[in-house]
Amino acid sequence: MKLKELPISLLQAARLNWTAPERLLGEAEVVPVIVSMTTIPSRLGKLALVLRSLLQQTVRPLKIVVWMHEPMKAQIPQSVSALIDRLAQYELIELRYTPLRCSHKKLIHTVEAYPQHVIVTCDDDFMYHKDWLNTLYQEHLTFPGHVIAQQIRSITRDKNGRLKPYKQWRYLPQTGQDPATFLAIGGKGVLYPKQALHPDYKDSELFLRLAPKADDLWFKAMELRQNTPVRRCTKLVPEPMPIIGTQSFSLKKENVDRDLNVDQWQNLSEYFNLPI
Repeated sequence: MKLKELPISLLQAARLNWTAPERLLGEAEVVPVIVSMTTIPSRLGKLALVLRSLLQQTVRPLKIVVWMHEPMKAQIPQSVSALIDRLAQYELIELRYTPLRCSHKKLIHTVEAYPQHVIVTCDDDFMYHKDWLNTLYQEHLTFPGHVIAQQIRSITRDKNGRLKPYKQWRYLPQTGQDPATFLAIGGKGVLYPKQALHPDYKDSELFLRLAPKADDLWFKAMELRQNTPVRRCTKLVPEPMPIIGTQSFSLKKENVDRDLNVDQWQNLSEYFNLPI
């Protein structure tokens, strides 16, 4: 978290915590979207804040599903339980459990459970802008067959065909980049239309071997194999606000600092003989 974000994060968290859940929901229109996410034990104490930011959206999803590793079932904080109980009549928030520890669980189980629904993924360390969900959904109505993200990169190779470092996988729309190289970045939100992923998407043996720490890359490989295009959302909303106390660990830091994304994409590219 940047120092300048600290007071904003505190104020936003206070507002969300002090507002009754019913008021956060308001009279928002329900859209046919499932919001899906996962969380880890060190962030459970902040999960209610993430959920509250999803409740305050200008449109309401059909359901918010949170996937957790099975042992976490006994660790659910009172702030989350109380929120679910308060909104029980809406059947809106669902906690589900899996043997998987990896971040891939934020999408793969929900695709399996809701194969005919649009799914939007988010992360467990941010508070999301109130127009976030509607912006993604409206873009989906215009481009119904696309994976749509608030942030994308472009998988880039040098003139000799070697992958460049991940920090150089920049989205540069004025340079004529091949749209097939576009990679949806999960943290700021990604919308997946139904049947966006190749049927192998849930092969845990494969993704734990080829891309165990890079769910974004695994999903990209499955999109390429399914011929599903990726695009950046035309309208960008303010970036999600980091939640204080959630930033000490992230796969993003580990993958970028050690350039593990390059190794994992090379694994995927070679195994599936991908075109990029």
